[in-house]
Amino acid sequence: MKTNFNINNLVRENIKSLKPYSSARDEYKDATTDEMVFLDANENPFENGVNRYPDPQQNSVKDLLSNIKGVSKENILLGNGSDEVLDLIFRAFCEPNKDNIITLPPTYGMYDVLANINAIENKKVLLTESFQPKVNQILDAVDKNSKILFLCSPNNPSGNSFSVEIVEELLNKFNGLVVIDEAYIDFSEQKSWLDKLADFPNLVITQTLSKAYGLAGIRLGVCYSSKEIISILNRIKPPYNVNELTQQKAIERLSKINEVQSEVTEIINQRQLLIESLKAVSFIENIYPTDCNFVLVKVDDATKRYNQLIEKGIVIRNRTTQPLCENCLRFTVGIELENEKLIKELLSI
Repeated sequence: MKTNFNINNLVRENIKSLKPYSSARDEYKDATTDEMVFLDANENPFENGVNRYPDPQQNSVKDLLSNIKGVSKENILLGNGSDEVLDLIFRAFCEPNKDNIITLPPTYGMYDVLANINAIENKKVLLTESFQPKVNQILDAVDKNSKILFLCSPNNPSGNSFSVEIVEELLNKFNGLVVIDEAYIDFSEQKSWLDKLADFPNLVITQTLSKAYGLAGIRLGVCYSSKEIISILNRIKPPYNVNELTQQKAIERLSKINEVQSEVTEIINQRQLLIESLKAVSFIENIYPTDCNFVLVKVDDATKRYNQLIEKGIVIRNRTTQPLCENCLRFTVGIELENEKLIKELLSI
């Protein structure tokens, strides 16, 4: 458990004094809406299902997530994809042209993009050859302006989860925010860090409905953290950042959690079958362990093999330009028919 951590020491001064925008739907929150006449928000009065502004706090979606994840609603923030959530974290805690973040390549590329957009230095500390964080080097990179450490676990593009002991050590020793990106956690045998929120006041967890829930097209990201951090992010988020159609589709999907779990199980089963089949491909030199819905492999010539598969009508990801990923290809786990086609073509080239 981490003690003596004060989130107010990290918040930007202009954010501390910011008065958030108050929308019409923030000001009137009575639940008995069916009999009310709404003439407060300058909306088009002709009903078509989306003529009214959406719930700015997405309460129905949060109710479902709260029950599924076992986390209080006050510890949840929703965003227009995880990218908006990450951007809000930058904007709340990182002073442009002064502060810095720490990332661990190879990792999700948006951390670096958002750092550049927000004029924040990105200190990069490479993972080990087995794609684990280097604790001492990370802590050596820290200075008084280091605000956020990003841990993508399970990691993209390597696919592995970080050691629990390493992550816990970093949570204890890094005095900024530790953001654990759990976009792929549903495919992992490792537990989510959600049940550690109360132990680490500097812990921020991001998840998404894009992967396991099959809702990449609606753009809905989730942030879990202390109520103090969530309150700060709520102050700066756009008032209606998650639209009505996204909320409706999320509610529909979250109400069918057994269906989601069934699909996740099938993806995991297909992942194992894919890994076994990849062992027969002569030019694959290494198949990396994975806790994700994808498999990273090292081949003899990644660009050559990528182009050959394109010619066969199969699109994969060439990761050879990423640190520690020379001549590596990333295969997303598809349905059985797609995986069989991939293996067939890999064996034929």
